[in-house]
Amino acid sequence: MRVAVVGGRGKTGRAVVAALTARGVETVATGRAEWDRLAEVVAGCDAAYVVAPNLHPDEPAYAATVLDGLVEAGVGRVVYHSVASPYAPQMPHHLGKAMSEDLVRRSGLAWTLLQPGAYLQNLDLGAELQVPYDLDATFGFADLAEVGEAAAVVLTEPGHEGATYELATRVATVRELAAEAGVHAVQVPNTTGGALGAMFDHYDRHGLPVGTRVLDMLLGRNP
Repeated sequence: MRVAVVGGRGKTGRAVVAALTARGVETVATGRAEWDRLAEVVAGCDAAYVVAPNLHPDEPAYAATVLDGLVEAGVGRVVYHSVASPYAPQMPHHLGKAMSEDLVRRSGLAWTLLQPGAYLQNLDLGAELQVPYDLDATFGFADLAEVGEAAAVVLTEPGHEGATYELATRVATVRELAAEAGVHAVQVPNTTGGALGAMFDHYDRHGLPVGTRVLDMLLGRNP
């Protein structure tokens, strides 16, 4: 089996490549350098995992271009990296994910959508932890390596076509994670603008709850 990982040089792409490699799967990781010849680079691949750049200003356009390239290259299977709660109007980049999901569903390819929660690795638990949102907001946090493993499962095992999976490793608050790590956590003002600032505002009000049972199922472990 040969799998293209579009966006394979970022942290998510590298995690997916590592998980696929551990299963003995040949991978083709693409980045910006291959953008103008994507169809050529992914030709001969059986499937593709697609990760858009973080906070992409027009993810639907990105997704449309990639999907066209996959169709042109004859890649019949796609797994798209989305986000938990994609239809969240307060968060523009989440809406971009929701629109991209629609394009994937209508692409004519066999598809699966993965919707991970916030990465545990985005929190710096080695020093005082400062976040611009409520320390007691509930999140479904996802471990990056486990997201990679889940991607490898749905890419290499049958029965996942047409499925949409929310992924979280554990449910917790930032305060709880900081306490477990023995570090002090503090909420700081949200002075960030744009899509990132809007995301923090949403987190402050609502958190980002995600259940853990789906990831447990995909990884074959008891809850």
